[in-house]
Amino acid sequence: MDPVEVLTRRTTDFAEKRRILQLETLYDLALALHADRPEGELVEELLQQVCAVLDPATATAVTRDPFGGARAVASVGWLDKPPAGDELLADSLWRDLLAQGSGLVRRDGEWMGRTFRELIATPLVYRGVYLGFIALLDKESRADPESAFSRADRRFLDSVAALAGVALDSARQLEDLTTQRERLQEENKILKGRLVEEVAGHRFVAQAPAMRRVVDVVERVAPRKVTILLKGESGTGKELMAKLIHSLSGRAGALIAINCAAMPETLLESELFGIEGGVATGVQARRGKFELADGGTLFLDEIGDLELALQVKLLRALQEREVTHVGSHKAVPVDVRVIAATHRNLESLVTEGRFREDLYYRLKGVDVELPPLRQRRQDIPQLVRLFSEDFCRREEIATPQIDAEALALLLAYDYPGNVRELQNMIEGAVSLADGVVDVELLRSLIGGSGDDTAGPLDLSTVERRHIDRVLRLTGGNKSAAAKILGIDRRTLQRKGF
Repeated sequence: MDPVEVLTRRTTDFAEKRRILQLETLYDLALALHADRPEGELVEELLQQVCAVLDPATATAVTRDPFGGARAVASVGWLDKPPAGDELLADSLWRDLLAQGSGLVRRDGEWMGRTFRELIATPLVYRGVYLGFIALLDKESRADPESAFSRADRRFLDSVAALAGVALDSARQLEDLTTQRERLQEENKILKGRLVEEVAGHRFVAQAPAMRRVVDVVERVAPRKVTILLKGESGTGKELMAKLIHSLSGRAGALIAINCAAMPETLLESELFGIEGGVATGVQARRGKFELADGGTLFLDEIGDLELALQVKLLRALQEREVTHVGSHKAVPVDVRVIAATHRNLESLVTEGRFREDLYYRLKGVDVELPPLRQRRQDIPQLVRLFSEDFCRREEIATPQIDAEALALLLAYDYPGNVRELQNMIEGAVSLADGVVDVELLRSLIGGSGDDTAGPLDLSTVERRHIDRVLRLTGGNKSAAAKILGIDRRTLQRKGF
């Protein structure tokens, strides 16, 4: 075969292979650039793919934000520190690309402190918006040190830039949508938080993550008819949570509450299911809590204290959706959504045979664990403010200031009585404060040191501890103590002092 023909064929084969490589690279780049990835990774991938095909000695790609600042930059082949994004966008090359609106070629010059034989650059554009540019310096070739970028190379670079412009615009739109969604979610949470504060005539605080998670679950299940079991230590706000669930449920009926530990079994049965008149002397017919809650919600507090005999009847009422009055055999249908609450470990009671397993699983449609106050300390300042404002509004007194040391003590205390104890403590402190709730007043109410071994406080305990403190200050002088307390001596005596 003629040597010229052989050379021509080799050149043709090489050009064909190069075109195939470029097409394959464009395909791979299309897949890579349209993946859900950060812009910095996209730019890095873009430059690596371009360098693999065009083989420049040095290369750089940069993108900018809508305000002209650099967003992402990638560089290959710089011996020293590569130029920063803002430097690249401040250079005359970028201005020339903007003015020309398309790719350009420069020969025998200097750019970013580096001399070059040839430089090719093209802007990254999409729908008239200039997103950045790519610049390549000096094509490398072992056979010909003076080789240059061909017209096909420049067309390939333009094709890559066009593809990259679409991908970058899509990535930015997706980023904007993600940011908007996150912002809307945060705004929605804030709005929900404001809504929750006014539920059922109570202001509600749930900014701490532990409590926010509970509220998020409750908001999802409240509109459903599923039974809910509220668990948590005493004073964590289970009754208030039941009011929140009912308010968000959309049920037209009332919320009816009953404490299963507050009355004997015989009375509790008639309270739950109703009673016929004449069952016993002087007994009048009356409807039970189930019927009163028809179309609404029945809140069974302290369900763990329900006697076994009543557990059987409650299970039947939940399964059959009907109740039977004490002294009657007639079933009364009811449409009731049940919320149960307990501070006890029902699983342990089931194991001990003191709570029916079938009733436990009937009540446990959705299990909601309310965190103790020590696990949501972030909510304490807001709770303190709400309790203080509500108490002062109710008592028609001025709201005192709570100093920094007092607040620090409130944040450090572990609250065995949880939110209920905090409320009692604040109401006691506010009622006894002289314009300022200080740390000494709080320590006297907590019980001396303010450690977490003190038991839960009710309002009468708070009052007695403060009166004791004032009497110690006056050396036992009751008249002087009564004057400090703002009451007369006879009132102090009626309180047992």
